[in-house]
Amino acid sequence: MTFPELLTSLVARGVSDIHMHTGLPMMARSDGKLAPVTAAPLTPQYTASLIDLMCNEKQKAIFAERHQVDLAYSLPGVARFRVNLFRQRGSVSCVMRVVNSDESKLRIVSLPRETIEFFRDKEKGLVLVTGPTGSGKSTTLARVIDEINQVHAKMIVTVEDPIEYLHKGKRSVIVQRELGQDTLSFKDSLVAAMRQDPDVIMIGEIRDHATAAAALEAAQTGHLVFSTLHTMDTVRTVNRVLDLFPPHERDVARILFAESLVGIVSQRLLPSKRGGRVCAMEILKGNLRIRDLIKDPERTNEIYEALKDSSLDGMQTFDDHLAELYAQDQIDLETALANATSAQYVKVKALQINAAKQTLIDEAAAMANRGN
Repeated sequence: MTFPELLTSLVARGVSDIHMHTGLPMMARSDGKLAPVTAAPLTPQYTASLIDLMCNEKQKAIFAERHQVDLAYSLPGVARFRVNLFRQRGSVSCVMRVVNSDESKLRIVSLPRETIEFFRDKEKGLVLVTGPTGSGKSTTLARVIDEINQVHAKMIVTVEDPIEYLHKGKRSVIVQRELGQDTLSFKDSLVAAMRQDPDVIMIGEIRDHATAAAALEAAQTGHLVFSTLHTMDTVRTVNRVLDLFPPHERDVARILFAESLVGIVSQRLLPSKRGGRVCAMEILKGNLRIRDLIKDPERTNEIYEALKDSSLDGMQTFDDHLAELYAQDQIDLETALANATSAQYVKVKALQINAAKQTLIDEAAAMANRGN
């Protein structure tokens, strides 16, 4: 089986990541778990050949100098891959993340329809999607960008590392730039994007102070800005953004961030009882109350209680969504408790859910008895 044929079969099986390391069989991650997909261990010659297979001359030079390189690899008609090649113990290793550009994949995003439309129709501000690596942040962002593309006639500029979803212009014009190939840094490309007449800017990740400052400036000057962060929930996201600024800038940054914030979606993929994984989400919207809490450093921790009180505004906490997924029999109680912000809160919710289910069972049994 050729390398493209092997990748094609793995993509068809729905794997998310592929690992190739000398001395080990090829491994693939499916539903969050790694398993071997070949019997024989890979040789140093095989892994070294991946450099010639996937790298252009510039990428080969970077690998020779730095002993690692990030790149995008495409298999036409199958998928795109985010690739990291690196040296370990004197040999070459390769990890590939499957990034499927099939638009049908965007339809399964778990973000509520009302929230998608809320973000889609905003004219300016900052939207952040957060979560650990592999939690589907890029897919969620791609879904919202696709919605804007379908509904609005706007200029959309994206800067990604690498480009994951290839968007085709519908009602909007979309320019997609790839880090390393089309631009050298998120910060530089974000500054350049401001001169490209954009309505919407999507920056792959906020990693440093310069990018955070440029994102806030873009949001403040009338652009709708989307980005991601590796944080676990909405409150930690607020703190993380502000921590990127030096102490002498933090007070001003806090005000600008509060005034710019449209919303934060924090998400995690959890094992489902039905097989595969299910997405748990915490959703925050930048209403007046939330903005006031962000502006006051002594009250930031009150955001969690504000989320609990704002379900009618389309907000939700992780704990409430975990309880909802448990009620729908999508996750078990152990998974819900292990991922809860407050395990006690979820446990109480679960007891209420179980009691309600038992009441329905008892009522159904009573009706059946009366029928007899």
